[in-house]
Amino acid sequence: MSPTEGPVPTVLVVEDEPTSRMLIERWLQRDGYRVESAESAEDALEVLSRSIPDAICLDIELPGMSGLDALEQITRHHPKLPVIILTADREIETVVAAMQKGAHDYLAKPVDRTKLATTVRNAIELHRLKQRVSTLEREVEGTASYKGILGESPAMLALFRELDRVGPTDVSVLIHGESGTGKELVARAIHDSSARAQGPFVALNCAAVPESLQESEFFGHEKGAFTGAHAKRLGRFELADGGTLFLDEVGELSASLQAKLLRVLQERTFQRVGGTQDVRSDFRLVTATHRDLSAEVDAGRFRSDLFFRLNVFELELPALRARTGDVELLARHFLGTSSPAGRIDVHPEAMAVLESYPWPGNVRELENAIQRATVVCRDGVITIGDLPPRLREPQHASPPSSGGPRSVGRSPSAKPPSAKPPSARPPSGARMDDVERMALERALAETKGNVSEAVRILGIGRTTAYRLMKKYGIRA
Repeated sequence: MSPTEGPVPTVLVVEDEPTSRMLIERWLQRDGYRVESAESAEDALEVLSRSIPDAICLDIELPGMSGLDALEQITRHHPKLPVIILTADREIETVVAAMQKGAHDYLAKPVDRTKLATTVRNAIELHRLKQRVSTLEREVEGTASYKGILGESPAMLALFRELDRVGPTDVSVLIHGESGTGKELVARAIHDSSARAQGPFVALNCAAVPESLQESEFFGHEKGAFTGAHAKRLGRFELADGGTLFLDEVGELSASLQAKLLRVLQERTFQRVGGTQDVRSDFRLVTATHRDLSAEVDAGRFRSDLFFRLNVFELELPALRARTGDVELLARHFLGTSSPAGRIDVHPEAMAVLESYPWPGNVRELENAIQRATVVCRDGVITIGDLPPRLREPQHASPPSSGGPRSVGRSPSAKPPSAKPPSARPPSGARMDDVERMALERALAETKGNVSEAVRILGIGRTTAYRLMKKYGIRA
């Protein structure tokens, strides 16, 4: 039986009996799965700290930590991961307990090959179906979002799918992205999607902490540990117990702190500065950086062993210039938070400038630009003159023509925002409402009601198109 469609699924087999383990591995491999194996629950949890399979076959009777105890830990940290229990007939009474602890299904030993193939396939298909449903539920909404992160561009929808996969797990995540792309917002979304959502979310910008204070900031200190330590202080590791620790700009850590962070990740214990007692903390680590850490490793500025500990699951945040269609969506969101609802709008020419600007400061720069514009605009409409001067420079003051720089985030073949057909141009002297209505009506007429094609011709977002259609009573 072939595995599910899409990327080759991985199955983790946890079985201490060599013959049985190798037989199950061979069957799954012949069915097209990638297989990892572990001989104990402890080994299985170590595997899960490095990578996440699509399903687990877990023997109940294991040396050391029992299969039931392992199941409890797995379902607590990876609640959406399907676990199939392997149990002998004489242990069938434990199946009820296993199902209550979150097992997806069970197989009686000795395992039947056909039942194994069917059960594993169904478990993975159900898991992927739930992920797909979660994605579709967001896409059918007027605006796609994930835990407060807005975006309807292909790049952001792909990011949301990655968050669906990694959020419920307990693995370490490394977020890479330019300044202003929303790395902390993504880290919070990961925390809120996990089993640790009720625990603390503790954030620290490593670049903002002087090297002399980094150790105290991370580990805390005891009273009298150094001059000025007038009272005991808890560090970020300790404060994040039971929750998530987010270290932004982790590439700025000093060499000594890199070594100490590695030890904490390995042992999950540390000592406060000036202390002698080991402190244990159970936290999930999410880190972020704008640097290429692999290049930093090659240059000898970042420890390779720490890099591999942090980079269990990597997320790449797209720059705003790569998020086709999201500028208007975000601009109107910021407009709503910066001014009374419905009181201020954006002139289409000003919106075209916003969409053509490359946004080196990304979402943060866009938010600041909108806030400024709402302060200086008149008559409730933001015009080009209300935008920050850098946006009004010649190369950004108007939508690019077909002979000039192409609009950021669009494919070379796509028409730039200003490339409207002559029939879509209203007569001079028309009021703005007439301009909008006539342009939209003609674009829809020429595309025979195809909204996607009409917004491409007009160079506006789908959200804007639907808003204008509702405003003027236009039907596709």
